[in-house]
Amino acid sequence: MVRVGAPFVVEEGTVDFPVDGEISGCCVEIIGLPKEVREITYGADQIQALQLAINIDPLLKRFENRFDFFFYTGEPYFED
Repeated sequence: MVRVGAPFVVEEGTVDFPVDGEISGCCVEIIGLPKEVREITYGADQIQALQLAINIDPLLKRFENRFDFFFYTGEPYFED
């Protein structure tokens, strides 16, 4: 299961790059793998952070060689 959290404004000092009061993050988690995967995507604002977080293909691609991902219908997520 992939879970995407609500976007949030990044506070000064919580990251190692400058923020301006609009830079935002969004947490993405993959639940059900042997090792928990949790990452935060960052964007210029909350909409962009959410947009980047819901694009899970790059995140899943990193695990494609170790795991097979399927839709609930049984169809593979990635085509061969």
